[in-house]
Amino acid sequence: MNTREQDHPCFLPPFKVEYRSENAADHLAQHLAQRLRLTEYNDEIVIVCIGTDRSTGDALGPLVGSKLYELPSQRLQVYGTLDEPVHAMNLNEKMEQIQDAHPKSTIIAIDACLGQFSNVGNINVANGPLKPGAGVKKELPSVGTFHITGIVNVGGFMEYFVLQNTRLAVVMKMAEIIASGLSKASILSSGDNRLGNILHEM
Repeated sequence: MNTREQDHPCFLPPFKVEYRSENAADHLAQHLAQRLRLTEYNDEIVIVCIGTDRSTGDALGPLVGSKLYELPSQRLQVYGTLDEPVHAMNLNEKMEQIQDAHPKSTIIAIDACLGQFSNVGNINVANGPLKPGAGVKKELPSVGTFHITGIVNVGGFMEYFVLQNTRLAVVMKMAEIIASGLSKASILSSGDNRLGNILHEM
């Protein structure tokens, strides 16, 4: 794929923020804006929100995608919403469509994941592609130049059941933070709109 998933100039040290922390969306936006400023000017920014609304925990991605459609943004092309989810059954097909439609792009993959109890609620940004389905033992293609994950529940045992029984309130709030952070970052990093106080004006 011509999406430069390795050795990409937008790589920065990993970042994390707890969704309940003060100004979490602003902190996330500032980090993402740094990454987006390092992309080539004519790159398209493609957001691939992975998951399904058939599982509460796994709905994080589609919730982010749907919320992004309701928020102001610059340069963002969004795939994966509650109405048109990107999930295990159609991921290969969707990635082929994205490659054809956006051959010169920076891809940001978004997905829910499970982790240690002390990390539940963390939103993580990391370099390189996401490996969706790894937590529930599924073999799916890797996605993304870099990726954002939200730790929605505790992993290590009966992961599929845990995702099904994750609190919707937690997933909704994390989705709001991620969508808001991406929206603000897209504006902060676009052309003449790189004003530091925009975070507090939105």
